[in-house]
Amino acid sequence: MKKIRITQVRSGIGRTLRQKRTLEALGLKRIRHTVEHEATPQILGMVGKVNHLVIVEEV
Repeated sequence: MKKIRITQVRSGIGRTLRQKRTLEALGLKRIRHTVEHEATPQILGMVGKVNHLVIVEEV
C-alpha cells in the first residue's frame, strides 16, 4: 500500500467535536505536527472530512 504524510496546518479550535476527534484519531496533536499512515480507504475518508485543516503528501 501507498503511504501518505498528513500535516496539520490549521487549528481544531472552534471546529465541531467530530472534526476534533477525527484529528485525534489520525494522531495529530498540534499545528505542524506530521504523521504517516497507509493510504487505506478508512484513513482517506478521515482525511477527506478534515481536508481544510490538513495537507496530504504521498511518500
